[in-house]
Amino acid sequence: MSARLFCFGLGYSARALAALLCVRGWHVAGTARSTDPVDGIVPIVFDGTAAMADTSELRQATHVLVSVPPGRDGDPVLRWHAEDLKSAPDLRWVGYLSTTGVYGDRAGGWVDEASPLAANTVRGRRRVAAERAWLATGLPVHLFRLAGIYGPGRNQLETLKAGRAQRIDKPGQVFSRIHVDDIAAVLAASIERPAPGRAYNVCDDEAAAPAEVVAFAAALLGVEPPPLVPFADATMSAMGRSFYADNKRVANERIKTELGVRLRYPTYREGLRTLSRR
Repeated sequence: MSARLFCFGLGYSARALAALLCVRGWHVAGTARSTDPVDGIVPIVFDGTAAMADTSELRQATHVLVSVPPGRDGDPVLRWHAEDLKSAPDLRWVGYLSTTGVYGDRAGGWVDEASPLAANTVRGRRRVAAERAWLATGLPVHLFRLAGIYGPGRNQLETLKAGRAQRIDKPGQVFSRIHVDDIAAVLAASIERPAPGRAYNVCDDEAAAPAEVVAFAAALLGVEPPPLVPFADATMSAMGRSFYADNKRVANERIKTELGVRLRYPTYREGLRTLSRR
């Protein structure tokens, strides 16, 4: 049986996995808002407001990745295609991309996959509900709780070059991060070692203060870092500001011990150094 991946949402992380699997000879299809070609991936129109008109690619999938966020009405994939997934005859792995926001704020303390889910934002609570809904389907679901994602075209080097970087000072605040290539490696490792019902924290080895990361990126570019700006005075969107409501360190031992993953970029330093050479 040939391996066939169907992605609900062809976003940054899904495309990284698709690229990795296409090189290995997989057939990959995924949803987008148009049928424009996407790097060898078969595009299927789906925006979450109605069911896909053509479900043939989904019905043939052996693996499904879900990166579509839930809305106020719940998870749009489950709303429109739960029964299609349950009736897919060869489906053996479903990956749901969640967020470490499900753990809420821990005042800088540590969380692992056994920690209680205590989301304290609307987005976080929706993710908790979506995780539970997916697990309740009886499908071979695997949960991946992603930290802050960076990689090519999406990193502090780019924001510095564009003049949009801020060095925000909020004492004690740290964030966990993960390079998009390491996300793809974790997902591929789970596909090779399926364990339905399991949750995995997908982050690197070192939570760090955001101002520290900006300063490191500036040093790589040989420019002066932006001045420190108190959090209360920073110019940020409501969504950007909401990320600072959570302060925690996320443990990642499970992806190493159970999936055998060795992170290519164990901290932001290795990741940004490599990106600075491109």
